[in-house]
Amino acid sequence: MKIFTASFFGHRQIDNVFVIEQRLQEIIQELLISKEYVEFLIGRDGEFDQLVASTVRRCKRTVRDDNSALVLVLTYTTAEYRNNELSFHEYYDEVEICTEAAEHHFKSAHQIRNRFMVDRSDLVVFCVERNSGGAYQTMQYAKKANTNIVNLSDVIH
Repeated sequence: MKIFTASFFGHRQIDNVFVIEQRLQEIIQELLISKEYVEFLIGRDGEFDQLVASTVRRCKRTVRDDNSALVLVLTYTTAEYRNNELSFHEYYDEVEICTEAAEHHFKSAHQIRNRFMVDRSDLVVFCVERNSGGAYQTMQYAKKANTNIVNLSDVIH
């Protein structure tokens, strides 16, 4: 089976939520329809990540739910995860801890996890509106790595 991997990164707070959600839904639906199996990789670090997770779950219910997995990729094991592990596994299809990131200082762990996700992705979807922050740095990394990217914010501006 051919696994197609898509990862998602965006600022913690986003503008134009409804426009971004509509574009996200189009991309996710297209992947569910056109790919044999899709792995959706996300973090859990802000508004954009929550929007992606809920959109993937909705599309799995309404389009197709037998050919994909919503995968939460954590930088390290958090107290929130340890205290709510069952709930996490009920919401996400899979939960991974990025061991490479977990072995580094917490200030660099997110960037290490993000690069790990980019490196294993066939498509990286961004919602980057500013030239600063972790999502912006990850987008610069993905561009240098010649990864197939989409910036949802480009659609709005």
